[in-house]
Amino acid sequence: MNQTLIQEILEVVEQAAIASAKLTGLGQKDEADAAAVEAMRLRMGKIEMKGKIVIGEGERDEAPMLYIGEEVGSGSGPGVDFAVDPCEGTNLCANNQRGSMAVLAASDTGGLFNAPDFYMNKLAAPPAAKGKVDIRNSATENLRILSDCLGLSIDELTVVVMDRTRHKDLIKEIRGCGAKVQPISDGDVQAAIACGFAGTGTHCLMGIGAAPEGVISAAAMRALGGHFQGQLVYDPAIAQTSEWADYTKEGNIKRLNEMGITDIDKIY
Repeated sequence: MNQTLIQEILEVVEQAAIASAKLTGLGQKDEADAAAVEAMRLRMGKIEMKGKIVIGEGERDEAPMLYIGEEVGSGSGPGVDFAVDPCEGTNLCANNQRGSMAVLAASDTGGLFNAPDFYMNKLAAPPAAKGKVDIRNSATENLRILSDCLGLSIDELTVVVMDRTRHKDLIKEIRGCGAKVQPISDGDVQAAIACGFAGTGTHCLMGIGAAPEGVISAAAMRALGGHFQGQLVYDPAIAQTSEWADYTKEGNIKRLNEMGITDIDKIY
C-alpha cells in the first residue's frame, strides 16, 4: 500500500472516532455505533480503491452498511480487504468509560480472514512469549510458560478476561494458579494490543469474544510482534450468549461451510 492510501485509511478511523465521540456518556450505544458506521462508510467511499469488507458489522440482512462482502471505495485502484469495528466497545462509549475505539485492519486483497460475525476463542501474549504459549494448552500451563518467558512469578501476572458467564471456570482456574484476573465488560481489542507493549500491566488475554475484533487484534499483534491465536466458536452452548438464542450448531457450521471454511476447528 502506498503512503497516500495509508493516510486515507487512517482518516477513516479518525472520522468514525470523532462521530461516535460526540455521543460519549449519553447512554446511547446504538446511536454511537450507527454514527461511527456511517462516518466510516462515507470516508471509505471517497478513497480510490477496490475495497471489500471481509469481516465487519454482520450479515447483509442485519447491517445496512459495512456488512460482510460489501464493496467500498471508488471501484478503481488497488484492491483492499478490511476487517472493521467502527465503535469497538459501544457500551464503554455510551457510559463514558475508557477503552472504546474505532478500529480496522486493512490488507491487500486476500490478506485477511474472511469469516461470519461469529465468536472466537482468543489468546494474546507479549512478544517474549510468541510461539511458546498455545491456545491448546490449559490456562495453567500457559501461565507457567508466560511466567518463564517474562521472568515474572505467576502471582505477578495479570490476565484480561471478558466478564461473561462462559468464563466462570476459566477465571476460577487463573485465580487458582495465583495470577490476577482483570475482568472487562467490553473492548478486548484494547486488551490484546496492551499485551504487545511493555509496562501496560496486561500480560495476557484469554477467552471468547467476537470474531471481527479477533481478526483486528491479530493484525495489530502481528505488527507489534506479539502472540495471537484464534479459533472460531460456532456452538451456542459454548458461546452462551442471548444473541444466539435462535442459532443452532448445525446452522452455524453450514454458514461457515458456505463461506469456504471447511476446517471449522482450525487454530489461526
